[in-house]
Amino acid sequence: MRRVTYSMNVSLDGYIADPDGGIDWSDPDEEVFRHFTDELRQTGVHLLGRRLYETMLYWETAEQDESLDAAELEWAALWKALPKVVFSRTLTTVRGTNTRLASGTLAEEIERLRAEPGDGDIAIGGATLAAEAAASGLIDEYRPVVHPVLVGGGTPYFTRDERRVKLELVEAHTFASGVVRLRHRVTR
Repeated sequence: MRRVTYSMNVSLDGYIADPDGGIDWSDPDEEVFRHFTDELRQTGVHLLGRRLYETMLYWETAEQDESLDAAELEWAALWKALPKVVFSRTLTTVRGTNTRLASGTLAEEIERLRAEPGDGDIAIGGATLAAEAAASGLIDEYRPVVHPVLVGGGTPYFTRDERRVKLELVEAHTFASGVVRLRHRVTR
């Protein structure tokens, strides 16, 4: 069965965006960027909330940006080819290659995707969407990429959810920059 994973950059104090919505503190160096490219190769479909979808639209035409290096162009090509499902209460259409608007609830979409033949993880991006998946017990692995910075508030990686979830550490890797990639499996 395909795993549902939640992987995002996070500050040491637990935020994916600072109080002003900024994420510049999480700009990856070459080594961390290579990790995200490798992770994207293992993804079969990506589920996105509206805000992340709008942020990621850049990558649909990134090959036109002459300032991108080979690694960024490779990532853009992988992203563009990846099937994506957008969850939104306000959008009626979406743009982008291999991108569609969700036709059911998050639980229904995940159930459908798990039943379909295919390889690769079902990745969830965006704290609000991930919180909904977590509250329903749909996430199999948490994969925070922890940056050595305190941002003092903003959008939390974990929303406050009054239930306990037991996790097993599967992998931990420290990059030369001090960024730490963690991988925890939910134990059921």
